[in-house]
Amino acid sequence: MLRVANCSGFYGDRLSAAREMVEGGPIDVLTGDWLAELTMLILAGNRLKGRPGYAPTFLKQLEEVLGTCLERGVRIVSNAGGLDPAGCAEAVRELAGRLGLPVRVAHVTGDDLTGHDLGGAPNADTGEPLPAPALTANAYLGGRPIAAALSAGADVVVTGRVTDAALVTGPGIWRYGWGPDDLDALAGSVVAGHVIECGCQATGGNYAFFGEVPDLARCGFPLVELEADGSSVVTKHPGTGGLVSVGTVTAQLLYEIGSPRYLGPDVVARFDTIRLEQEGPDRVRVSGVRGEAPPGTLKVAVNYLAGYRNTMTLVLTGLDIEAKARLAEEAIWSRVPKESFDEVHVELTPLAGTTPLAGTASIPGTAPLTGTALLRVTVMDADRRRAGRAFSAAVVETGLASYPGFYGLTPPGDASPYGVYWPTLVPAETVRARVWLDGRELAAVPGAPGASGARDLSEVPGTPEVTTARVASGGEAADRGSDAETDTDTDTAPHDGRGDGETARVALGAIVGARSGDKGGNANLGVWVRTAERFGWLEGYLTVERLAELLPFTACLKVERFELPNLLALNFVVHGLLGRGVAASPRLDAQAKALGEELRAGLADIPRRLL
Repeated sequence: MLRVANCSGFYGDRLSAAREMVEGGPIDVLTGDWLAELTMLILAGNRLKGRPGYAPTFLKQLEEVLGTCLERGVRIVSNAGGLDPAGCAEAVRELAGRLGLPVRVAHVTGDDLTGHDLGGAPNADTGEPLPAPALTANAYLGGRPIAAALSAGADVVVTGRVTDAALVTGPGIWRYGWGPDDLDALAGSVVAGHVIECGCQATGGNYAFFGEVPDLARCGFPLVELEADGSSVVTKHPGTGGLVSVGTVTAQLLYEIGSPRYLGPDVVARFDTIRLEQEGPDRVRVSGVRGEAPPGTLKVAVNYLAGYRNTMTLVLTGLDIEAKARLAEEAIWSRVPKESFDEVHVELTPLAGTTPLAGTASIPGTAPLTGTALLRVTVMDADRRRAGRAFSAAVVETGLASYPGFYGLTPPGDASPYGVYWPTLVPAETVRARVWLDGRELAAVPGAPGASGARDLSEVPGTPEVTTARVASGGEAADRGSDAETDTDTDTAPHDGRGDGETARVALGAIVGARSGDKGGNANLGVWVRTAERFGWLEGYLTVERLAELLPFTACLKVERFELPNLLALNFVVHGLLGRGVAASPRLDAQAKALGEELRAGLADIPRRLL
């Protein structure tokens, strides 16, 4: 068994997590994920300002645990190297020197393709050619370079852009010696990595049924006990808050995925073959994962600077909200013509109309925002001055000549630069992963990009051969085991919801959980239920057309639907919802984090026997 712990789910996560994971119980490898799609752009901005191109918070965490990890033989693997893994590795060595600790530090390079010929860098989603020079361009590497560094004796391994799951797959390859043909074991490690990559999201964080999670304020970070066959147990240290259940693991499995064929740099993991079983309190066994050989391309995350943006937010209250919004817009555009900007986005978001759920109490000292909405007006332009105070001052000038109750949430300010995330693909043989230990390069990494015979594919959105709006996947229903969340229904025969007799019109979230997120300009929306009987109803009820009824803003967009009956789940990919990606999206919910909760709040006619 190999115990792999996570201590970071994003750049900015809880600094004490590394110490908590090292001191809270036995582990073999400490990992952390710092690199979201947006992070590379943030690090590029830092580098332009003379700051490090890596995540310095990693060093703060490392300072607290490096000595203990060396003493106990705990290896450390992190992608905090960002745009400068060599610089991060050198900073680790300097830290160890100050602490008087002998440490062997490895770093992985080869992912940085900035300035390389990317063949026009056609967008992997739309096919459009790259419209501007790349500020950053990084290929998603896999786990084999990490395994090579560990095998060479590294105590700490720092990478740049690797897939999130590679932080678990790499140590798995190192410990168990998996070759490129050990597809099922590799796929199992990818699933394990996907579960823990976002930290507390696997242990009850951001969970749809959060009321069932004990002591969420002190949620423990996750770890996996990885076996030689790729199966694993997801758990957390004893005495920590949070919950590890079939439900919390299912929610994370559905996060930021596309097709059930989850493409990765070392293997294609079949998410429609995953089996989950509640093995005990805060212990979920993951098994049965099948793997397929990946094609010979690598995903490259490109970022480019696209211009400047500015947002002003006004509050509308009381009667005639829509009429007030129209008046506010007319007043603004009369002072600064709407046509003068490259892009304009207006979003009206109601804040009223929410009904407290039974058994919940309101926050003391607060009152409901009766008839209240936010009007967000965002402008984008290549000219910083035009999108800057010329716009925001024009909005403020309307303050005494607009709708009754006028007030805003944003003061007049300058425009800020924004970038665009641009996914593209390159042949794997054009990318060479390189591993350095204590400043010296190791021999070529077997099975890694650029090595002879390598067939690696970095994680890409969707599946190239899937183009239909609705895709059904096979796989038998998972063993839900003794999951404490599972209902006691004994009738598990699938139902399509037709002819079900008496129904109740209630929020879909009464029986359906959801988790959503961003993949470039697309959003994913995963939903699941707790019994096979409920899944039979959900499968028949929640079609692409029904989704458009519940979330009308998806009606004009391409939506793909995938079925994962083994997880009692459906996954929807909403193409183009986030425009040109998180950094450029003008939406209030720029990362689609709340999309699932919007869906759960929608009303549905649910058979009473399922409630």
